[in-house]
Amino acid sequence: MISREPTIERLAVAQAALLTPFDLSEASLAQALGVIGEHRIDDADLYFQLTRHEGWSLEEGIVKSGSFSIDQGVGVRAVAGEKTAFAYSDDISLEALLDAARTVRTIAAAGQSRRVKVGKAAQTAKSRRLYGTTDPIATLDSVQKVALLERIEQMARSRDPRVVQVMAGLAAEFDVVLVARADGTRAADVRPLVRLSITVIAESNGRREVGSGGGGGRFGLGYFQDAQLSEYVDQAVNAALTNLDARPAPAGVMPVVLGPGWPGVLLHEAVGHGLEGDFNRKGSSAFSGRVGQRVAAKGVTVLDDGTLPDRRGSLNVDDEGNPSQRNVLIEDGILRGYIQDSMNARLMGVAPTGNGRRESYANVPMPRMTNTYMLSGGCTRDEIVGSLKRGLYATNFGGGQVDITSGKFVFSASEAFWVENGRIQYPVKGATIIGNGPDALKQVKMIGNDMALDTGVGVCGKEGQSVPVGVGQPTLRIDGLTVGGTA
Repeated sequence: MISREPTIERLAVAQAALLTPFDLSEASLAQALGVIGEHRIDDADLYFQLTRHEGWSLEEGIVKSGSFSIDQGVGVRAVAGEKTAFAYSDDISLEALLDAARTVRTIAAAGQSRRVKVGKAAQTAKSRRLYGTTDPIATLDSVQKVALLERIEQMARSRDPRVVQVMAGLAAEFDVVLVARADGTRAADVRPLVRLSITVIAESNGRREVGSGGGGGRFGLGYFQDAQLSEYVDQAVNAALTNLDARPAPAGVMPVVLGPGWPGVLLHEAVGHGLEGDFNRKGSSAFSGRVGQRVAAKGVTVLDDGTLPDRRGSLNVDDEGNPSQRNVLIEDGILRGYIQDSMNARLMGVAPTGNGRRESYANVPMPRMTNTYMLSGGCTRDEIVGSLKRGLYATNFGGGQVDITSGKFVFSASEAFWVENGRIQYPVKGATIIGNGPDALKQVKMIGNDMALDTGVGVCGKEGQSVPVGVGQPTLRIDGLTVGGTA
């Protein structure tokens, strides 16, 4: 079997979906970019996108909703200095494309920076194949998707008679993008994405508690076989049953052990956002101007890596056509660099890192994380938990927030345990972890040898835009965190 080189294959798919049906060609792209370039600019690009999305949900044994949507359009951007002119259209046609280009040219000439909706020698990007190009929506038919959700409910209810309610959701997305840049770069990506979510409610003696599980990535729905479903169901049921026995969480300043995998969301929020290029160029991050300085304890190495195969946060190319990369942000405690899109990289005099991301064609790109995680150390989980005289062991997190400028963060632990004299005593509920990102990095005392990535459920929000991401870390002990509890 003869297959095409990955970049050529993706460009062909994107052209067939986004250009050919609308009588657009390479000459059309060059014409639109030429219109923008009639005024002095530093950069310009056209971003075409077609997205198909399908979702199913089950509750109380019944599939209560199903949805299917298609969205397509083009975003047109010009950058001059640190000012951005942007227009977009959900009508893909030469007329709309040129209208958007003229609008952007006018805004750029006026020296404004705003977002406007308008009416109805090329070189290819670096080659790679991190995931397939199959439309995941078509990998199971409707009957099979419903049966999958029903199977999840059966598995969850069979785990324990205290499970009184099961909710499950299944989502599949097929995203095709095409980027044409003023410098002649042409790039495309074909991005499958699936996600399965499970929520269970357990009840005992009048007390009800919730647990959740799930996962996904850039592959088809066939990934969700019984063994994988069983793992997700166990996550959800075990969390709910554990919380049925939870006591009020103690409060105070104490050492906290964070479990591997999804607890890396704390690293993502408290540290990752502070390492994004736009905040550091503007001097508004707690990490601004600190490249080459120690910002964390020895042994702490943090990466943002968009090149992990099939992962939720991975990209063959970012939304500016730059290849994603494996970026070492902090190495053995020393800050090595920031996450960059093209504009902020140019203004800071560094190279883009493949982190220019946007929610859709109707949004401008900005520096965003992909898969952000900390590398393993040399301690076992038992050694780390066993080192606590009195402290909290948090194995799962709910929501949280961070102040980029100060680095202060607040997180709620959805599953946690109280530890005394190195032994887990009982589960606790209502624990809130409060700290400062840069300070917390310096208070890392033990790093586990069990680095794990999350199961594929992360969504990151920034300035109103949401994108899929991944997080991860090994078991960590961090001293001096404030735990807000109810005890």
